[in-house]
Amino acid sequence: MLLKTLLITPPFTQLNTPYPATAYLKGFLNTLGRESYQADLGIEVILALFSSKGLKKLFAELEASDAELTENSFRIYALRDEYISTIDPVIRFLKNTNPTLAHSICDRSYLPEASRFAALADMDWAFGTMGIHDKARHLATLYLEDLGDLIQEAVDPHFGFSRYAERLGRSASGFDAIEQALEAQDTILSTILTDLLDQKIRKFEPGIVCISVPFPGNLYGGFKCGQYIKKHYPDIRVVMGGGYANTELRSLKEPRVFNYIDFVCLDDGEAPLLSLLDHLDGHRELSRLKRVYSRVEGTVVYHNGAKEKDIAQRDTGTPDYSDLLLHDYLSVIEIVNPMHRLWSDGRWNKLTLAHGCYWGKCSFCDISLDYIRRYEPVTASLLCDRIEEIIEQTQQNGFHFVDEAAPPALLRDLALEILRRKLTVVWWTNIRFEKNFTYDLCLLLKASGCIAISGGLEVASDRLLERMKKGVTVAQVARVADAFTQAGIMVHAYLMYGFPTQTAQETIDALEMVRQLFELGIVQSGFWHRFAMTAHSPVGLHPEGFDVMRLGPATGTFANNDLDHDDPLGADHDLFAEGLRKSLFNYMHGVCLDFPLSRWFDFPVPPPSVSPRYIERSVREPEAPARPNAVAVWLGSLPEVSVYEEQRGKNMHKVAEMVFYNKKKEWAIETSVPFADWLSDVFPHLLVSNPEPYPLDALKRTFESEGLGNFDVFTQSRTWQELKEGGLLIL
Repeated sequence: MLLKTLLITPPFTQLNTPYPATAYLKGFLNTLGRESYQADLGIEVILALFSSKGLKKLFAELEASDAELTENSFRIYALRDEYISTIDPVIRFLKNTNPTLAHSICDRSYLPEASRFAALADMDWAFGTMGIHDKARHLATLYLEDLGDLIQEAVDPHFGFSRYAERLGRSASGFDAIEQALEAQDTILSTILTDLLDQKIRKFEPGIVCISVPFPGNLYGGFKCGQYIKKHYPDIRVVMGGGYANTELRSLKEPRVFNYIDFVCLDDGEAPLLSLLDHLDGHRELSRLKRVYSRVEGTVVYHNGAKEKDIAQRDTGTPDYSDLLLHDYLSVIEIVNPMHRLWSDGRWNKLTLAHGCYWGKCSFCDISLDYIRRYEPVTASLLCDRIEEIIEQTQQNGFHFVDEAAPPALLRDLALEILRRKLTVVWWTNIRFEKNFTYDLCLLLKASGCIAISGGLEVASDRLLERMKKGVTVAQVARVADAFTQAGIMVHAYLMYGFPTQTAQETIDALEMVRQLFELGIVQSGFWHRFAMTAHSPVGLHPEGFDVMRLGPATGTFANNDLDHDDPLGADHDLFAEGLRKSLFNYMHGVCLDFPLSRWFDFPVPPPSVSPRYIERSVREPEAPARPNAVAVWLGSLPEVSVYEEQRGKNMHKVAEMVFYNKKKEWAIETSVPFADWLSDVFPHLLVSNPEPYPLDALKRTFESEGLGNFDVFTQSRTWQELKEGGLLIL
């Protein structure tokens, strides 16, 4: 009898949508005919704790303890009856099953308020155009965060809504602190976690439990699950994998890890899990596993003797979201910025378009690791098959394509296939700001359902972008971001400061570039990240090539990824953190764009050396000519054509009128009969519903063969412009 598999995500990742790793693995196991189940213990712990029953238990523990509370936490404790009576309706509201509560929440008399509400001096400027439900979701989010502050202070110092004991997992070269936390007395959170885990084990009776640990904030919860299983169900095999293991545990030597789990898998999980299942079924020796650590006679051993290659993306199956509580996730609004809130608001089906990164050169990125290095795209047809299957499963049309950088050619093909199939999809993804994202391609992506993109502007300095091997310039980023914005797609910019050799002048110039982008409305959202040197990036592998010195930490027995370094040629980067954060927060709300940059810092900074119109001039540069292999696509319907006679002087002339209809209006062009005949003949070939797009060269040949003149001259005409505005795309 084949072992049943339970796939779990430990606390915590997101409140609004499940992390997709378990759904990917369950979809793969479906292709093998193996029985599997999955659970997101993060959202289940949240729902159990943030309930009237959970809060009663929480406040009862506080009452029985002798912990001294801060003034803010005591206020929450004093209002405990108000929190207990309001929590269930608020959670139902955040699940979108109790929408009328928005009115009570917004009048500011229903919810108890503590310190998180202190920043709400003026709500109207942020929510004046956003509506009552958005305002209520933001207030309800603050209400939960107040409770979270109390929990972190008085109950469990490891608590965080999107992370649990993250400090223990981040840069943990040794295992002592993690072991100490695991062996400490259980808290209300860890008890809820293990109770829920026990329910799953009793229900599904698995022979193997796979714990996905994507981030440092999942590590403690993952080990806590393993600890409970090893103690109470010693016959169940426990496997840990995920993004944290892939980056941090590649040199694992710590045998104590295996007091809590049995195996650690690296990189894509399908092939290692398949080899493990073969082993546990008795069909494979331990030495022939694929990328798996275990403890053998007290020593950590890496097993990688399998001859099989990784599972091709086309063969991994469709992610399967069954078993997950898809209607119980919470739509919260932590930040009112409409782009930024996509990470916490709404339920998104997560799907990968291509394995790895098609660029794979950025010097700060872990390009030496398989999850980025091995680029393997999936066809648009197969992706749309999977999209349709997932919509059928979940009854939800929202997708977050979670690629490192979605390739423009694949996005074009995917958008065309979505439109051909007449699918209703709302989606967003991460891109590189490369020149192939033309305005017409952005319009196509918008038509297929794209609402937002995020991409790396990083340091906003051409010298440093070249050093990073980003393959873009600031001017190019501005043009691409403007194309997306003009097409009606929101743009989020990942920003970086502190890259090796970055000077104070370059930091201020980068901030000025960012200010101009927001001033012109080209970018709607952003976030500054402090550069981190990682062990698997070109900077970490060859720091001398970037004029920095690696300082440590020394390679430990447990996690090894984040590296300390000295940057003798650069500025004191940490000085700039708060000023960059404050300025960006204001820019995202459209205010303080006219402030001198020096006002954001409490120390002297140089004035910007870039032109105040640099971004404006960059955006005005004309787009490059269409590629030689470009295609023409018509997004509209076929026109209605009528011919009538019109007197010009003493003569009568035949004139054709072509009337076009779209979702919003009708519009017409008047033209010659030969031109109308040509357009009527060629338009059916341009329709987006055709299996293959129509080459631009063929369009040019037919135009000129009909004696209608020079096609290049025609593309400068008003008629051509009207067709472009009406839905003609050159891709």
